[in-house]
Amino acid sequence: MNQLDGYDVEDLRIGMSASFSKTITEADLVLFAGVSGDNNAMHVNEEFAAATPFGGRIAHGMLTASVISAAIANKMPGPGTIYLGQNLRFRAPVRPGETVHATVTVTEIVVDRRRVTLSTICRVGGKVVIEGDALVMTTTSQSGEAVPECKQVGLVV
Repeated sequence: MNQLDGYDVEDLRIGMSASFSKTITEADLVLFAGVSGDNNAMHVNEEFAAATPFGGRIAHGMLTASVISAAIANKMPGPGTIYLGQNLRFRAPVRPGETVHATVTVTEIVVDRRRVTLSTICRVGGKVVIEGDALVMTTTSQSGEAVPECKQVGLVV
């Protein structure tokens, strides 16, 4: 474990997993629309959204996906982890008031590069709403540095 209680690359094993859950609230929708600039009527206009095949407002896809980021940052690999990439497949809508359960599972580890591939799945009530995979860079017990390849010009991956 690193000094922030995150997993170093040497601590991880294929198949390890962790979860994080969050209930998507009305405030989340409003704040995410404000922060992101995504004011799509599907998210902010109940009257419009009610007349669509969804029958009402749905959460922003990226708001829902942010629960994956919280699982990675807070649980595994945890503090000190740097996101390098994320693939997402949106399978079902999430509605205000629903609880999203994000699970990340280690599927590949490249110790010398500090790279970890994670399977990422979000469920609501047991139904998969998002699936994909993430590539992250972890800390290491060898130097304690989270991003030793960072240069002033940019990240070398």
